[in-house]
Amino acid sequence: MAFLQWTVLGNTVQTWACALLITIPILVLFWAAQRVLLRRFRRHALATKSAVDDVISGVLARTRFWLLAVLAVYAGSLVLTLPPEVAAWSGALALAGLLAQLAIWADALIDHWLACYQKQHGGGEGVGTMRVVGFFARLALYSLVALLALDNLPNVQVTSLIASLGVGGIAVALAVQNILADLLASLSIAFDRPFVIGDAIVVGDYSGTVEQIGLKTTRLRSLSGEQLIISNNDLLSSRIRNYRRMQERRIAFTIGVTYETPYDKLERIPALIREIIEAQPLARFDRAHFQAYGDLALLFETVYYMRTPDYAAYMDTQQAINLAIFRRFAEEGIAFARPAQMLYVSKN
Repeated sequence: MAFLQWTVLGNTVQTWACALLITIPILVLFWAAQRVLLRRFRRHALATKSAVDDVISGVLARTRFWLLAVLAVYAGSLVLTLPPEVAAWSGALALAGLLAQLAIWADALIDHWLACYQKQHGGGEGVGTMRVVGFFARLALYSLVALLALDNLPNVQVTSLIASLGVGGIAVALAVQNILADLLASLSIAFDRPFVIGDAIVVGDYSGTVEQIGLKTTRLRSLSGEQLIISNNDLLSSRIRNYRRMQERRIAFTIGVTYETPYDKLERIPALIREIIEAQPLARFDRAHFQAYGDLALLFETVYYMRTPDYAAYMDTQQAINLAIFRRFAEEGIAFARPAQMLYVSKN
């Protein structure tokens, strides 16, 4: 079979046939292994409650066959006699394909981690934080893969490239320093977690419920319905009041009675208020005192705590207390003070 000794592109037909016989079985092996393993782990994932099977099947499903084909072609090319430059580029492309596939698998792991976290927390607390962390994890992953791939390309000096990027990065950073400040602030929010999605916060003169924590801005839904968009850097530069993390709500209020109120009734007022507050299931009485002599009234200050931070529950309790005080004062004959003036007329 003389044609096997014919030379094509510097290699005999027999050598090309050997390369083909190496490439095709490897391709078939890759394809079969992916199908068999994927089917097996999916079956186990349906039959068991373990998360490991779900992770492995999810990662295998992200396998890109064309990247594996690049590796198979490179394995077959090893038996060929190639020019040095072509051999170097083929090795670099094969390594780039391998790195790309590893990056895709790692990206699938990040997706699974974020999905598990969101499932455990019900889409509420910490989900926005994890999205930011996931973005930076992907950014670091693909940056590392790109640098490793470039480092193995012929005639490419990654050190010089990194140095050039460093100088250019300084210029870009100066031009977009506000954007970078918001980006770093989002990372600080992700790790420090002064608030999460669903928290009711007050920032300066603005208040609302956190709807989304982005890379540059955070979006709040105000009590009146409009959406407030505040940059992350401004948020961290402000004093934030987080009402969702309130364990108890302290309430202080003052009532005034007239100066004509008899002494014995004045003496009973603190005990009367205490009795009213202790009758409320969500209220914890702290104190009630005759505070001061006002210009128009005798002032009594009362302090109590709500055992829940819910604002609606606080208003319901305060309403019940106010109504009970009004009724008991009427029964006791205690008059509330109101703005008034007394005019004394001399007989002369």
